[in-house]
This record gives sequence, C-alpha cells and structure tokens, in this order.
Amino acid sequence: MRVAFFSPLPPARSGIADYSQTLLESLNRLAEVEVFSSGAQPFDPACFDIALYQVGNNGYHDFVYEAALRHPGVVVMHESNLHHLITELTIKRGDWDAYVRECEYNGGAAARECAERVRRLEIGPDYEGLPMLRRLAETARGIVVHSRFVREEIRAAGFPGPMAVIPHGAWIPELDPVRGGLWARHKLGLDEATPLVGIFGFLKPYKRIAESLRAFRRLVRLVPNAKMILVGEPHAEYDTEAAIRSMGLPANARLLGFTPIDDFVSYMAACDIVLNLRYPTVGESSGSLLRALGLGKAVLVSDVGSFREFPDDVCLKVPVGAGEENLIFEYLNLLVSRPDLARELGRRAKNYVAEECNWSAVARQYFAFLEAVVEGREFNPDKAPLPDGRGSEPRSEPRPSGSGAAGETAAYLHSWAADDESARYLQTHQTRLVKTLEITPPGGPCDRILEMGAYLQITPALRTRLGYGEVRGCYYGPLGNVDHRQVTSDEGEPFACEIDLFDAEKDRFPYPDLHFQTVLCCELIEHLFEDPMHMMSEINRVLKPGGHLVLTTPNIAALRGIAAILQGYHPGFFQAYIKPADSGFVDARHNREYTPAEVHKLLEASGFRVERLETGEFRDLPHPEFGWVLHLLERYRLDTSLRGDGIYAVGKKTGAVEDRYPAWLYA
Repeated sequence: MRVAFFSPLPPARSGIADYSQTLLESLNRLAEVEVFSSGAQPFDPACFDIALYQVGNNGYHDFVYEAALRHPGVVVMHESNLHHLITELTIKRGDWDAYVRECEYNGGAAARECAERVRRLEIGPDYEGLPMLRRLAETARGIVVHSRFVREEIRAAGFPGPMAVIPHGAWIPELDPVRGGLWARHKLGLDEATPLVGIFGFLKPYKRIAESLRAFRRLVRLVPNAKMILVGEPHAEYDTEAAIRSMGLPANARLLGFTPIDDFVSYMAACDIVLNLRYPTVGESSGSLLRALGLGKAVLVSDVGSFREFPDDVCLKVPVGAGEENLIFEYLNLLVSRPDLARELGRRAKNYVAEECNWSAVARQYFAFLEAVVEGREFNPDKAPLPDGRGSEPRSEPRPSGSGAAGETAAYLHSWAADDESARYLQTHQTRLVKTLEITPPGGPCDRILEMGAYLQITPALRTRLGYGEVRGCYYGPLGNVDHRQVTSDEGEPFACEIDLFDAEKDRFPYPDLHFQTVLCCELIEHLFEDPMHMMSEINRVLKPGGHLVLTTPNIAALRGIAAILQGYHPGFFQAYIKPADSGFVDARHNREYTPAEVHKLLEASGFRVERLETGEFRDLPHPEFGWVLHLLERYRLDTSLRGDGIYAVGKKTGAVEDRYPAWLYA
C-alpha cells in the first residue's frame, strides 16, 4: 500500500512532529510511505492509494489541513478543536473576511456576529465554544482519534464515515547510560534522595500551573527539601517565573524552559512525580504524559476528557474544580512520604504502555484502518492484521506450574540422563531446564520444533510432554552433516532425534521457509562472536507466521553482576577462557552477555513481539545475599526488576526482520 504521509517533522516545535517521526519508524515497515513535511513539496494523489493527514491545532499544521481539504484522505485528529489553526490560516494572514466566513460556516449567524466582534477587537476568539471541525468532517474519507472522548466529539460535529480509536503510542525512552536521570539530578545539584516533582511541555495556563505551584508550596512546608522543575517553553499568557517568586518558591522551584529532547527526557527520568494536569481540554493526547508513563513515573492527570480513560491503577486522577488544589497536595504528600507506592504506580504505568501503546502495535492498527478505508470495508480493531496478513491471535494461556509440577518435570528429565556427567549437568542446571519447558508453548501432532544447541537434556520432553509431532535438533559443525542421536530413559522409553550441524552465524539453516512452529535458542546467543542477527534472521525465516522463539541466556545486569563490578570484578556470568582438551578442541566461551532490555530490543528488531520476558535462577548453585545491592538500587531510584541470573524470553513472530544491523549491537 502506498501512503502519502502529511505532517510537520522535527525540528518543528510540535508534539505531533515528534509523534509522526516515531510512528513512521514502524509504519514504514508495513507500507510504502512518502512523507510530506511542508507545503512546498509537489503532491500527485494519483501516485498513492491513500493520504494520511496528521492534523494539529496550531500553525505548524496549516499545509496539512489545506492538503486534506484539497485531496481527501484519512485525517488523524489529535484533539477535537481546530480553532487556533483556523486563526493561523486567516487572522494571522490578515484575512479577516475568511475568518468570519469560517465562523459562520461552522456556527451559523450567531458565530458570525461573534467573529465580527473579534474583528472589532471587542472580544477574543471563541476558542473553546467553536471547534471549527465542519470542513474536515465533510471531506475526510476516514478519521483516526486517540480516545473515545474525541470520537464522540467528532461524531457530534457531523462526521458519518469510518473512524478508528488508535492508542497514541508511547515513548518508552532508552536513556543514555551516561546522561540519564542521575546525570540530570547531578546537573540540578540534587542528590538521589531529594523528592523531585516535574511539569513538562508547553507551559500554558490550562496545564494548571498555578494550582500545581500552590499545592507544591504546601508540600514544601512539610518536606522543606522537596524540589520542582518546570521543563518547557513558557507561555505569554502566564508568567511562571513571577508566580514562583510570588509564592516564595525560588529556592524550591526552577523554570528550565525549552530543552532539547534528550535533556527533556533525562530531566523527566530524574523526577519522582510528574504532574500532567490540564483543563479545559479538547480531547488532546499528551506526548509528555506517555513519555512519563513509559519511564515508569508516578503521574497525576486531570480527571477530564481522554485522560479519564486511562486505567485507575496507572495514574492518579484529580477532578477539576473545588478541592483540586487540596487533592494535588494530598497526592504529592502521599507519594513523597511513601516512595514504594510511587514506584509501584510507575511500574504499572510502564507495563501498561508497553503492552497497550507500543509503536509496532499502533502502526499495525494504522495500517489495518488505512487498508479498510481503501478497500471500502468495515474496520474491526480486534482483528487488526499482523504484517503477514493474518488476524491478531490471542495469547496462549500459560501452563500450570508450581513446586509439585516442577519437581515432577525435574524427575522426568533426570530419567533421561545418559551417564554420570549428564546427570551432574542436569542437577546443576535443573531450575533453568524446568523453567525453559514451562515457558515453551505446547505443540500438536502436526507441529515441528527445533532445539538449537541440543544436548538432549530436554529434547525428549518436547515430544512427550509438550506434544510436538516432529522434534529436530541442531549444533555447531560442518554444514550438511547430520548426527543421529538416540537415548533411552530409565523407564525404557526410547527417543531418537536428528541433529543438523551448521554455523548459526554464517550458514543458511538447512530448513525450508516457514517450517517450524517453535524454535528454542537456549544458552547459545552469548557464545556468538560475529553476527548474532544472522542467526536471528534465519530463525525468523524458518518460523511459521505466529510461531514462537524461546530464548534464554545469562543476565549480565543481574544483582550478581552489579555486585561484582562495584567490588572490582568482571560482571560476566562466565567470562573465563576455556582450557583446550587433550584433543586440542576448545569449547565455546561466552563472547557477549546480554541485559533483559537488550533481549527485548533484539526480539523486536528480529520481527518478534515480546510475549514474555522475565529473569530467575540460572544454575542451582549457592550465591551470596545481594540485599545491599537491592538497597543501593532503591536508594538511587534504579529499576530493581529483571535482576535474576538468567533471562527467559518468548517472542511471537509478527513479520519480517525489522533491523538487520541494530545500532546498539553493531558498530
């Protein structure tokens, strides 16, 4: 599908510019997209299947609005009011007659009379009362909104055509390991324990700046070392600096003004609490809010418009009006005095946006809606197709687990130990092997599964316990060679398996496209020396659409690794060189160990949706207590999750490889 994409892009100081730039990264993988970021670019609608217009309520979107009227397509309404945009297109261009005509067209004779009074400078424009939506409502082929609130507003404006409510898309920022939240605190002269509240984005009066400052002043009386930063461009209608001075807060509140996006995110990461309040609202979404949620911050929002639609357990909602200031203060006091509650709220927020608002899922819904409009059929968001053309599928339910089930599985695995060495290996790695079987999706008689690096410790169970009809193994060796392996359990049960030999970093896997339902890649990727994405690309190729990859590997960001490096030791799980055997053979050592965040990025770059990512015990060996490391992480407000020794991940294939050479992995 060929899509003409109209939107301002950075460095335009528009939140929609940032939104569009990020959306394009995922949408470009699904459709053939050409971007029109200014009115100067020639546009021939005959060259495209559909045009997509990102319309915002300011002058940066003038060319988008005008093109949408000339060449109707799908319009994305980021809010339910365009009055500011219309004044940019008329009054700011000196065309008062056009402004009066637009007001009359949208609101009738009464609106025309009001516009004439605006022309005579008797009153200001009726920004809230006259949303100026009629022309787009009459011409658009389809409309995308980000909330049910805006959908109802657009319907009320008279739009009868197809609409889609698509989540805004959330930034889950990858902080620079050097210039993160702690760097920002140091730059501000704050230690790790100082409570820090932040307000972010264009500092307009309707963002409840005055109410927030008054509530914060009350907090300072109880917590004198509390600080506030206001990060964003000041607004001419509200003198934030004067308000800070008049409330006696210069020592506690600081206006930082507009900052580059990297600094903006670092300052947000430094905060314990983010205020994202606003009233009145026209249903607009907030990129700053989604960034804060993606960073795992405790956030306060106004209980109005689209913000009311967020789940109650991911942010705290403040009703507007009587008692607003009191409730802001009470929430601030609660979160500052109970940092554990703030962390838990932030954890839920981060999980919510990762699941519901990730950009890949958002782009898939865009693609599905555009396709439905082009084809003239109804759009069903619950059946938004994956890039391979299939409908979305429910996740498989996890199998029951527990100490009893794990013990039974462990005993079953031990029954297949071929010799004493194999039994010792099983004893040491029992927890990991049982966990691997637990997270592997079950199969059926017609399903094939591939175990990479197969030692035959869990291989028989893939058929007997998980139900796969065909089990294949592979190992490092000369391409084209096949080992036939056969083992017998203590109960006399035989199992045979073909083990294909090849180099996973260099060779094309000796299997057809779309051959396997599941691939296990366990304790392998950390050994690779040259090109791990070659292996990931081949795994993607041989997996069926919707197939699963189970990946396990040591966690270099575990508590063990942190403790080691802080005490001057190597953080790797297995960093030693291996002595050669008498034959001269040298077993593969660990070349690069990964963090859970890197495994998440690796799976997404390889065309997988992450369905499960957790850490846990890796080897059944005693280890020292790491309570002091946890205390250190908590004190410095660093993430304490996913700190187990082993990484356990399951990805579901959603399409082709997205990034063959990720910048974070390849130089």
